[in-house]
Amino acid sequence: MADTEDNSITEKDNSKICILLNATGNVPIIKKRKWTVDPHKTVSWIQKFIHQYLKLDASEQIFLYVNQTFAPAPDQIIKNLYECHGTNGKLVLYYCKNQAWG
Repeated sequence: MADTEDNSITEKDNSKICILLNATGNVPIIKKRKWTVDPHKTVSWIQKFIHQYLKLDASEQIFLYVNQTFAPAPDQIIKNLYECHGTNGKLVLYYCKNQAWG
């Protein structure tokens, strides 16, 4: 077992991150825009979540963009994106079925 100091760091790291999902282009809109996500999830996990939530065909793709500027790598950790690009306590992600920015 880890000591008390390590436990407090672990608890802080395990807190959820608020993400705001915005539709762009011809993709269906998710009515619930704010979601809390485990900070250690990857971008590809969010893409799969959106794909399943929208019940898209297997042939359709979901592209994610941070603040309408760039497409993060699928293996990028949400915590890292939030620390670099989060604003007002949220990480703003735009999703679409076609490449839009970047």
